[in-house]
Amino acid sequence: MARQSSSPSPRLSAWLVAAMLVMVALPAAITLHTVRAPGRLVVESANPSPHGYTWSLLLFIVPILVIGLWFLPRERVEVPRKAFWWTIAILTPLGWGLDFVFAHRFFEFKNTDATLSWRAPALGGGLPVEEYVFYLTGFLCVLLLYIWLDEYWMAAYNVADYRAAAQLIPRLLCFHPESVVAGAALIAAAVLYKKALSPHPEGFPWYFTFLVVAALAPSASFFPTVRAFINWRAFSLTMFVILLVSLLWEATLAVPYNWWSFQEQPMIGLRIGAWADLPVEEICVWIAVSYATVIVFEVVKVWHASGKAAKHAFLGGRE
Repeated sequence: MARQSSSPSPRLSAWLVAAMLVMVALPAAITLHTVRAPGRLVVESANPSPHGYTWSLLLFIVPILVIGLWFLPRERVEVPRKAFWWTIAILTPLGWGLDFVFAHRFFEFKNTDATLSWRAPALGGGLPVEEYVFYLTGFLCVLLLYIWLDEYWMAAYNVADYRAAAQLIPRLLCFHPESVVAGAALIAAAVLYKKALSPHPEGFPWYFTFLVVAALAPSASFFPTVRAFINWRAFSLTMFVILLVSLLWEATLAVPYNWWSFQEQPMIGLRIGAWADLPVEEICVWIAVSYATVIVFEVVKVWHASGKAAKHAFLGGRE
């Protein structure tokens, strides 16, 4: 007789995902640290990757088209459209705001031949238009991948009666102090490393701080409520797929070929030599994006499934 095992609780599932991430990250960090004299790519061409950044956006665009136009319609998966578009409308401007306000303080775009050379507005001067497409398609790809995994590939692990469960939630807004403590600890560790161990102690790790706040602000406000609604198996696979794509993108293409690079003052100063001196922030960015995207999506989805007005759904009380 086959042994039937029950699914872990939402609390345990969240910790299991964190453990999976540590299980991969710890040996990878130890191994990468053994590279004390990393090799350097020697680029002999003045234009080694014509429109490389532009074409690389297919890493997001192709999955969007395949999932959105083939996988989901073929399996007749019902996408919660309002929650989908609300999530994109909330998160995409956050990515665009990072570019518009901070791009020239955090990044540099030296290889103009890797882009279309179309300039989009930003403080401090124009940016490659690919930057704004990058964030829009990034959020779309993360969200569509999670929805497909949640509603089809790993549908056995989502909430059985989502609407009924959503209607039982007294209010969505629920403070999660552990997220605030974790965020404060991460930022403190980043500042300590930059000032005590980094070869570039000047400045403040603003980029990492931005990532921590963007990732943990939704968690600090809603995590206790939506934890039970997240399909943690779907989330874990989404995160690892996006992380793999981002490392392929940045460590082997973008940074070595100067599609974009990073200023020292707003960075922690912890770089991975074996990956073309990739800042550790660039590993964190898509973990943060995946986490924030799933939480925001589930919050909006629960709100719409509850059938309550926004004030009643988020703050509780009578309508």
